Amino acid sequence: MLLACLDMEGVLVPEIWVNVAQRTGIEALRRTTRDEPDYDKLMQYRIAVMAEHGVTLSVIQSVISEMGPLPGAREFLDALRRDYQVVILSDTFYQFGMPLMEHLGMPTLFCHHLVVADDMIVGYRLRQPDSKTHAVRALQSLNFTCIATGDSYNDTGMLAQAEAGILFCPPDNVIAEFPQFPVTTNYVDLRAAFDAAAAAL
Repeated sequence: MLLACLDMEGVLVPEIWVNVAQRTGIEALRRTTRDEPDYDKLMQYRIAVMAEHGVTLSVIQSVISEMGPLPGAREFLDALRRDYQVVILSDTFYQFGMPLMEHLGMPTLFCHHLVVADDMIVGYRLRQPDSKTHAVRALQSLNFTCIATGDSYNDTGMLAQAEAGILFCPPDNVIAEFPQFPVTTNYVDLRAAFDAAAAAL
């Protein structure tokens, strides 16, 4: 059985933290996994910035409430789900991701949990380190054949673990460091890459 494993931010929805930075005017929150491959370092940095500026979970959820999928993402996902089992593997948090899943027809989402005190984000609980790679490996142990797509450093582990990995609209630094993965820049080409990978497996 073929399983499509998709990253969320940058593939199906805009980058949440970039939108928060735009809304709050805090440029430091623009930093994402496209820039920083060390996820814990990135999250500790974000938590410190939010504490410094008094950015609450409610503020972030307000930003998310005004976000929707990337143009064409819902149509791409609906069509993909007709031919593949689909799971969303993300390093976001359920407090962020679930409202966005409603815009996408409520696909299955595997992600993490925030630790919140008095509406301030004070920490986070990873499902496990490098959870996307481990999720693909676990699904393969159930005899699923996985095709994965993502755009950032934190996706490259699952792309390598999957039977086929595809980059979608990645930054130049990721393309340069991971030339083994094909690059797509629109949903038509991404679907074609999925089908080509499936045909080859």
